[in-house]
Amino acid sequence: MDEQITRWINAPAGSHAVLDQIMLAFTHYGVPLLILAVAVQWWSRSERPHVRHACVAAGLSFLIGLGLNQIILLFVHRIRPYDAGVSHLIMERSADWSFPSDHATATFAIALAFLLQGLRGRAAALLIAAVAVCISRVYVGTHYATDILGGVATAAVAALAVRGLYREDTRLDRMVTGIL
Repeated sequence: MDEQITRWINAPAGSHAVLDQIMLAFTHYGVPLLILAVAVQWWSRSERPHVRHACVAAGLSFLIGLGLNQIILLFVHRIRPYDAGVSHLIMERSADWSFPSDHATATFAIALAFLLQGLRGRAAALLIAAVAVCISRVYVGTHYATDILGGVATAAVAALAVRGLYREDTRLDRMVTGIL
């Protein structure tokens, strides 16, 4: 079923120039743009201390999630779908293993951190962007659909861990969110 879903999402790749360019843009620029979106929110006028706490939580979730991925990659060596003949690759080859997706982890760690902080409107926009990036990764041929699910799972673990360990309005939080 994973291969079928991956093939279905990847099927139009290479035959629709405009759609290919859109998906490549999401793949290449999605993560940096989400990071920029978080950074810009540091200067939010509404709920400034709470939004700043969410920004720090998003950054920590991002880093912890990607760290978890590196540990998983030591044990799980899943070849890329283009190497298995499942997908048609329309971008440069990746140097590491396929599972879990770092792009999915990075984008969902950011979005879930905002969601867990109760910033629903901001989280909704970040979640839409995260889904677009994740679909693009399968579309361009570099991930299986379950690689994305694995990345979302590590993002959720990281965001929940940060939610439990990094508390709002502690001395550390006030010190960090008081910068600039």
